[in-house]
Amino acid sequence: MKTKDTASSKLFIGIDVHKRSWKIHTAIDLFDGSSITTPPNGYVLQKYVERHFKDYQVFCCYESGCCGFSHHRLFESFGWHSLVVNPADVHRPAKAQFQKTDKIDARLLCKELKDGRLKGIYVPDVEREQLRCLFRRRNDLAKEQRKIKTQVKMQLLYLGIEIPKALDKPHWSHKFRN
Repeated sequence: MKTKDTASSKLFIGIDVHKRSWKIHTAIDLFDGSSITTPPNGYVLQKYVERHFKDYQVFCCYESGCCGFSHHRLFESFGWHSLVVNPADVHRPAKAQFQKTDKIDARLLCKELKDGRLKGIYVPDVEREQLRCLFRRRNDLAKEQRKIKTQVKMQLLYLGIEIPKALDKPHWSHKFRN
C-alpha cells in the first residue's frame, strides 16, 4: 500500500518593504529560514520562491506604509496568501525595540505570521484607493492654498497695507485680487 502526503508544506515570508530594496525572511513549518535582500520587485521574489520552495503554500506579509497595496495585489495574483499589517500591531520584544534593523523587522514579521498572531488591515480595491488618493491630494492642495493666502495677508499687514473689511474674506474675489 502506498502512502500519500496530504498535508501541504507552508512557507512564511516576512518582508520589510522599502523603495530601493526588500529585506526578506523565510520560514517553513519545521524550521526558521534565512534572510535575503532582493530588489523591490514581486516577480524577483516569486522566482526565488519557485526555485527554492516549489509546491509550498505561501503566506507573506509586510507592513503598510509608503509602498501602498500594489505588492499585496501582486502576491495575491500569484496565488499566495498575503497580509498588509499595521506596524503598531507587530509585537516587538523589548530588545527589538532598541535594536531596529530591516533584518530584525523582516524576521519579526515572519515569526508573527507563522505563529498566527498577525491581523491584516483593510485593503481597498483599486478604484477606491485611487479615489481616496485623489481626495487626499485635493484636501492637501486646499490646505496649502489657505496657508499661502494667510501668508500673503500677513505680508500685507507687515507692510502696512490695509485690506478693506468688505474684501477681507477667506474667498478671494476678482475685486480683492485687483
